[in-house]
Amino acid sequence: MPEQILPFYVVCDQSYSMADHLDGLNGGLRELHRAVGTDPVVADKTRFCLIGFAGDARVLQPLCALSDIVTMVELEVSPATSFAAAFELLRTTVERDVERLKADGHRVYRPAVFFLSDGQPTDPAAWPAAYERLLDPDWPARPNIISFGIGDADETTIDRVGTVQAFMSHGGLSPSAALHEFARALTRSVVSSGEPLDDGDLVLRIPRQVTGFTALRIDQV
Repeated sequence: MPEQILPFYVVCDQSYSMADHLDGLNGGLRELHRAVGTDPVVADKTRFCLIGFAGDARVLQPLCALSDIVTMVELEVSPATSFAAAFELLRTTVERDVERLKADGHRVYRPAVFFLSDGQPTDPAAWPAAYERLLDPDWPARPNIISFGIGDADETTIDRVGTVQAFMSHGGLSPSAALHEFARALTRSVVSSGEPLDDGDLVLRIPRQVTGFTALRIDQV
């Protein structure tokens, strides 16, 4: 049956620097699965995709309704931190997913991307071009991006990546705690965005404040 669909893409750094913290993030994604997968309204209106990136990028969980999967796939560490690989794969994946959803008769809203990194890109000369292609103004499916930086992430880079909101963790917040708050913010956004307005429409609801993080910008969606 055709639905109104808001796709969410979670793009996570899984470089070696994340090795001690991925357990917490994987736990947060399992909590997201439980919260959304057991809410039939939100599960029908949203779709979820998980992309991990290090030296390359991979779709770890193809776009789906969270109620359709039994176990959430987990992130695993790899060397390097290629932002270009993440943005290139994200562009290809979003394009394919949106075309498929529309072909099935769904009304598709602009995708939302939650981007997380705890370090600096190892491809500083390459990633800006891939990022600009992802946000090509002539591409109707270009996503809204909410970016999160923790640990040694560069504030200027995180601010540049986020198109509607960007967050940088406070210096006193441990990486594990920061990842927990990231997962909580993601869950709140998915759950609240999946609840239709009185007229049946959907809107992307994103956090304006996240515990332990400084908001780098506040723009209108």
